[in-house]
Parts: sequence; structure tokens; C-alpha cells
Amino acid sequence: MKNFSRSDRISEQIRRDLAEIIRGELKDPRVGMISLTAIELTPDYAHAKVFFTTLDISHLPEIQSGLARAAGFLRRELGRRIRIHTLPELHFIHDDSLERGASLSKLIDEAAALSHDSEAANAADNENG
Repeated sequence: MKNFSRSDRISEQIRRDLAEIIRGELKDPRVGMISLTAIELTPDYAHAKVFFTTLDISHLPEIQSGLARAAGFLRRELGRRIRIHTLPELHFIHDDSLERGASLSKLIDEAAALSHDSEAANAADNENG
């Protein structure tokens, strides 16, 4: 079993609580459906990078400005739920790893299809030749 550091536990707690606050209490229509993928805390807990994904990439700028505008509210609400010495300032960062993964997967599928097509063509040439 892996031992989690205090920082890891706090990061996970912040991720869970923020997700709950955003889903249930944040009224900004720009934010919509996002998923929080990770929290990176500085060693002094003064800053937290909050990584998020969205299925609605076309509205990413609006989502980011909505999150930036709500950061103070979210931090305050977080302070009511988590008791830590320093409540971190929140910095929202779009996590594009899901989109990159989907894009790579599509490229792999296309390469496999091309490879399969050329193998089929070679097999047909060999039968005819």
C-alpha cells in the first residue's frame, strides 16, 4: 500500500470539495460541466494549481474567465470546509491531456487502417502476380 503525504491528502480533499462547490453552489453559467483532474500545491500551501477538463472546448475562454472570476468565492467556500493553516490561492489551468489522448488515439487508428489497407493491397497483388 502506498503512503500518501499530507500534501497529497490535502490536494485530494481540495479537489473533492472544489468539485462539489462548483457543481452545487457556483451559479456562473460560463463554467458549466468541468471535471477537476488534479491539484498541485506549493510546499507552503500558498498556491494551488487546479487542473480541469471540459467536453466543451469551444467555450474554453469563457470557462477560464468564469473560474478566474469565481476564484475568491471558491476559496472562501473551501475555507469553510477545510481547516488548514494557509488556504491556497487558486489558479485554474486547462488540462488538455484528455484531448491529446483522444487525438493520439485517432492518429493511431488512422495509421492502423492505412497499414491494413496497404497489407490487403499487397496480398491482392501477390495473388494476381
